[in-house]
Amino acid sequence: MDNRPIGIFDSGIGGLTSVTHLMKHLPDERVIFFGDTARTPYGSKSIDTIRQFTMQIGEFLAKNNVKMMCIACNTISSTCIEDLRNAYPDIPVIGVISPTAKVVARDCDPEDRIGILATKATIRSGAYEAKIRRNNPQMRHIFTKACPAFVPLIEEGIIDNEIMDLTIKYYLDDFMETNDINTLVLGCTHYPLIKKNIERLYPGTRIVNSSKEVARAVHIELEKRGMFAGPGGEDSVFYASDLSENFVNMIELILGKDQDELNIRFKNLDI
Repeated sequence: MDNRPIGIFDSGIGGLTSVTHLMKHLPDERVIFFGDTARTPYGSKSIDTIRQFTMQIGEFLAKNNVKMMCIACNTISSTCIEDLRNAYPDIPVIGVISPTAKVVARDCDPEDRIGILATKATIRSGAYEAKIRRNNPQMRHIFTKACPAFVPLIEEGIIDNEIMDLTIKYYLDDFMETNDINTLVLGCTHYPLIKKNIERLYPGTRIVNSSKEVARAVHIELEKRGMFAGPGGEDSVFYASDLSENFVNMIELILGKDQDELNIRFKNLDI
């Protein structure tokens, strides 16, 4: 039994979609979440900048004695995961791309036409295509689409309305039709927040949710290492680098609890 917390972090609020799955399946686990809301989005930034921000968050979580780091951010997972693993060799580091790619490779047929939706940095890295084909070399039809406007709109709470629907159609109408896509991978942990929009606009499309898969990967790693927490631990803590009203509103929406039930704190990691 290991009652130390799991450190989960993201460039903003998107990683909270992984926290919901984790809390549902592992209710005894305590989470320390960090959302870098002051510096989001990461997807359009340089790799050097993303790495600098990532290592700051890693240092913060390590100082809080986490038993595991979970990168609930596809952009960081595609660019900096090895930097974290090298810096903290005694702390397991779980990324979001590998477990999602394994599910796609396992569950899709070679003739399926798979669309990867992600940030510019994740798309540039080629990580999804490489990891899917590493797990299943027969996967031939993989197409990618960077959707940079999704994250800032989601961070502002612009989700269930016409503006978001028009933005989704702007990115996906031609992409879906031209490539005859039948499977979409939500390659950013913000994107599950617009999953219902996508399902409504493109009915019948199979959706693979990276937030759900990283939570499963954490479960598997904890079980393998015998690191499950016992009941009766401390409360989870939710940190943000910009504790705005919008962040509080979104965390309440995603987790289904009001502010009085949540331990929300401000933490500035700028150097």
